[in-house]
Amino acid sequence: MDVVETFGKIVDRECDKDPARGRRVLRAGWEAQLFRFRHMPVKALMPAYQYLAALMMDTMLKPLRDPGHSAVVSIFTPSQLLQEVGLSPYNAEAYSAYLLGSRCEHSCILTAEAAGLPETLCSYHKIFTGAAEKGLLPRPRCIVYTNLTCDANMLTFKRMERFFNVPAFFIDVPWTQTEADVRAVASQLRDLGRFLEDITGNKTDEKRLMSRIRRSIDTMDTFRQARRLQKDKYIPTDLVSPQYGAMVNNVLLGTPEVEKFARMLLKDVKLAGPARGKRIYWVHTNPYWSDAMHKALYINESAQIIGSDMEQVVYPEEMAAQDPYEAMARQMVFNHLNGSVERRIQAAIQQAKETGCDGAVWFNHWGCKHTLGGSALAKKRFQEAGIPCLVLDGDGVDRAHGGEGQTATRLGAFIEMLEERNE
Repeated sequence: MDVVETFGKIVDRECDKDPARGRRVLRAGWEAQLFRFRHMPVKALMPAYQYLAALMMDTMLKPLRDPGHSAVVSIFTPSQLLQEVGLSPYNAEAYSAYLLGSRCEHSCILTAEAAGLPETLCSYHKIFTGAAEKGLLPRPRCIVYTNLTCDANMLTFKRMERFFNVPAFFIDVPWTQTEADVRAVASQLRDLGRFLEDITGNKTDEKRLMSRIRRSIDTMDTFRQARRLQKDKYIPTDLVSPQYGAMVNNVLLGTPEVEKFARMLLKDVKLAGPARGKRIYWVHTNPYWSDAMHKALYINESAQIIGSDMEQVVYPEEMAAQDPYEAMARQMVFNHLNGSVERRIQAAIQQAKETGCDGAVWFNHWGCKHTLGGSALAKKRFQEAGIPCLVLDGDGVDRAHGGEGQTATRLGAFIEMLEERNE
């Protein structure tokens, strides 16, 4: 039994006896991991990704340290309004991923399913719900969520509102992309600003909020520059950095820390050596816990993940509006994951080409209807664009749905095919 598995068992055991003690053990382990990230980083990674690992661990710890100044959020909730009133994001998907990394996920899934959640529900949401209801996660100040992309949000966050007995705010994002849609969402975000002011007693300074929006736009511009430059560069990567990007470019966007990461990434890419090996663009989450994934793609010169649609956010030029609420509304309405799956596919193809990929993997994460339903069309569109595409079934955070044998066989064969195609 390894150290992490032992840690997970201790957390579960203590949580069953006393949830508060279980949370203290979890926090202690995560604080130790933060120390490790800051002082003993993975040397093979670029400095930007070393910095990002520590930033993400610190983000996970903030709600455990001070839950009264945290808000449970869905992944595409506008972060800038939370920053303005001093609330830390407490993101369901990210927490589930970190609980998996701590080997605490199985008991959380069992708790959720025993409480009536279906096996077919997204595993990220089951883990978060189970962790909350067994007492492993602390009570937040409030909940802010949206229907954007994931229909599981409508079940999970309503349930969490009742369980934690805290105020909640729902942002209804239309499926279409029109000016009327932008205005409707902007109006809701103004209401959200007032909601957060009432909850916290802190006022939103609109000039300061606009500065956060401008920082967000500048950060994304820097990030896109780095991604385009890496087309001809070798970027050593682990399996979680593309997953971090979903948080960096959404929940944490607008912070000085993320701006710093983007600048570090651009600098590192400029200094990187020439590209080598097969370069894979990844769509949706990935089973970073999988041994087969580690063997194929973990800091591997022969094959690397060079980008993910979860970390790429396509901003329309009009986001640079003078009204901060309209800018955030455009960020949501024009998100490439909003609307038809064709929008998502075409954005992914464009991004894959920009990053110089050799092939793409469309990962059918268990329980994600949007991704599963679009997989056949995605494979067709990628191949029409001249990009080989592997549709791979699995689960981002539940080992029971992992399919290790399938992952090893199909991913290995796909990489071999890319090598032969190049030859």
